[in-house]
Amino acid sequence: MIFSSGQLEQLLVSDVGVFSIYLKMLTKPSSKIAAIAVLISLFIVASTSAIELKDGRTYFERPPRLLGVATSQNGTYIWNATYYFTVAIPEDAGEALQKLEIELAASPGRPIFDASKLEAFEGKRRKPGDKIPVKDVTIDARTQVISVTFDPPVKPGKTITVRVYPVRNPAAGGTYLYGVTAFPDGAQPASQFLGFGRIRIYDRE
Repeated sequence: MIFSSGQLEQLLVSDVGVFSIYLKMLTKPSSKIAAIAVLISLFIVASTSAIELKDGRTYFERPPRLLGVATSQNGTYIWNATYYFTVAIPEDAGEALQKLEIELAASPGRPIFDASKLEAFEGKRRKPGDKIPVKDVTIDARTQVISVTFDPPVKPGKTITVRVYPVRNPAAGGTYLYGVTAFPDGAQPASQFLGFGRIRIYDRE
């Protein structure tokens, strides 16, 4: 939805219990513009609402949750390991999930991933469901940031898992932190960082 300043004014001041402090300001022409600006700022910051702003940006009303990150093989140098990233899109997300980005934070090493093998499916790692169509997968050659675009975007109320295949596990053991960021549907989506998932790689004797 796109709100005009007048609609936002009506929406925000209707909650007298929260915004009654601004009602007197709104009755004074000299203060009305400032009051509306303050209310709009509060509305955007407090709710991260799934509205489309005048500039076309879209937001989640309630962001997805990162449920977990796991690997099928946790030893160094192992080939044919699989990494799993599971995300839940709440019923009241307000927008469908258009894209996920997975980025490795400061870690002991850096695995190399194979974009051609990436898959996504409904459900969790041990209870996979239907495959989810993936429109585009890119992996930055330098940073190894993984970007996954879904087509169509994943609707609210679903739990999905992205399955990623490294060429092999990294050579250095230690804790690997992966940051996951979600993007709502829309031409100008506002990103939402979901948090870090941890994969522990152990040195092989």
